[in-house]
Amino acid sequence: MTNPATGDAPRIVVHPAALLPSEAKPNPSEAETEAVPLLRTETSEARRLGTLVDVSQALAGHLSLPGGLSAVLLILVRRCSVLRGAMALLNEQTGVLEIRAQVGLRHDGEGDHYGAARGILAEAAIAGEIIVVPRQDDGSSEHTALAVPVVLHRRCVGSLMVEVRFRPERDVDRLLKFLRVVASMISQAFRIHRLLDAERQKLVSENAQLRQELQQRSSLFNLVGASGPMRQLYESVARVAGSNTTVLILGESGTGKELVAQAIHLHSARSKQPFIKVNCAALPETLVESELFGYERGAFTGAVQRKKGRFELANGGTLFLDEIGELSPATQVKLLRVLQEREFERVGGTESVPVDVRVIAATNRDLEKALADASFREDLYYRLNVFPIFIPPLRSRKADVLPLADHFIEKYAREQGKSIRRISTPAIDLLSGYHWPGNVRELENTIERAVLLADGEVIHGYHLPPTLQTAATTGTVVSTSLDGAVEAFERSLIEDALKTTLGNRSRAARLLGTTQRVISYKVRKYGIDPARLKS
Repeated sequence: MTNPATGDAPRIVVHPAALLPSEAKPNPSEAETEAVPLLRTETSEARRLGTLVDVSQALAGHLSLPGGLSAVLLILVRRCSVLRGAMALLNEQTGVLEIRAQVGLRHDGEGDHYGAARGILAEAAIAGEIIVVPRQDDGSSEHTALAVPVVLHRRCVGSLMVEVRFRPERDVDRLLKFLRVVASMISQAFRIHRLLDAERQKLVSENAQLRQELQQRSSLFNLVGASGPMRQLYESVARVAGSNTTVLILGESGTGKELVAQAIHLHSARSKQPFIKVNCAALPETLVESELFGYERGAFTGAVQRKKGRFELANGGTLFLDEIGELSPATQVKLLRVLQEREFERVGGTESVPVDVRVIAATNRDLEKALADASFREDLYYRLNVFPIFIPPLRSRKADVLPLADHFIEKYAREQGKSIRRISTPAIDLLSGYHWPGNVRELENTIERAVLLADGEVIHGYHLPPTLQTAATTGTVVSTSLDGAVEAFERSLIEDALKTTLGNRSRAARLLGTTQRVISYKVRKYGIDPARLKS
């Protein structure tokens, strides 16, 4: 073993004491009281080798390094007459020397073993030297303390300290050689566990990344729904994503055109490049051109320096032009040139800037009608309409309403720190019967409001906005009497209670503050099937 600083054998530092082992005379009575003298006879050599084997097995047999170190200290106590011991290792993140295992240390009125051990361990680790305190008296017995550094790659990473009963005739040099071998074995165990921890962290990171990628691929990045129209949409996205083809997304406002554009980008070869979004309807007419193509310094008042446009920012990636039908005819001409020539000029500039951008456009307007009234250029329309994708409105895929509602409940319950488990049957009927003129965006806003209002684990019909609870808005106006309305409300309460109790009538009765007999009567009266409500 070498000194980590010089590469030489570690220096032995002997602390001043009243009596050094080499100068002291033997005390026969004390020698006779020790159960097994450490490494004294020929049989002690075999005992020494057996102890090292046990130490090796202890270090290799524990998944955690502190567990292995504790087992080593117990072996030294059992096999080598060690009274107390401790093992300290360097925390590589904080740079602090920490006691990772100990045996026999205590804090009490008879002596602070822990504090003394910490001082000896720190001295051995910091100096990289062997520390020997030949004779100490803790009030109850005299003992010898020895500490050896644990060195890995010529760098001290910790220290091992043991205390044995003071015996003047003890061969301290032989004991130190033995402890240095143990410290060397500990350093190798430290190295192996450090490698294992690094490999474990790498596997955990890779596993999390793979899980995220798998989740993203299976959900097409937040696209929710399994209806027939949505399956056709998924197929179109998967088919066009791998190419550089220009895509035109058609659909009503609130159907999720931006999510589809993101899905195409994230499934394409450009996924690691920028995805730049532009809402053409939100930009003033005077700023559209400078926002898309950028401008040179001095191009107009306030242009104090060159600014890159959205096309330049999206170079190598994807540019999503939302509400493309709102562009002015002049801007349409310049956009057509970029799509054809793959280059443009900044406002106020004469230099052509080449650009490699995939364009995905979207609109809720009827562009064919816009062609007829000359508000949209025909040549630009055919340049954009290479691969059209139509997103169906929510009213034409009612099967997706509940999966979408569950998705938004999970999202907003997590954001607001609530635990919401399900939607009541009357609320489900309201959600399913509504025609959703605002599509998915309206449904999301509705669920966000319901989660905010809910004070339990269930979203009820009265948590939904009035537009859903008014029959006129759903096209299901019916005339009913007060008795009929009360019966309908009573039936919905009973159905909800039976659903909560999985069809158990007695528990439903307790939940509603009535008797099982009344519940059974109402079930027969309203023709409720409890078995249907168990799932």
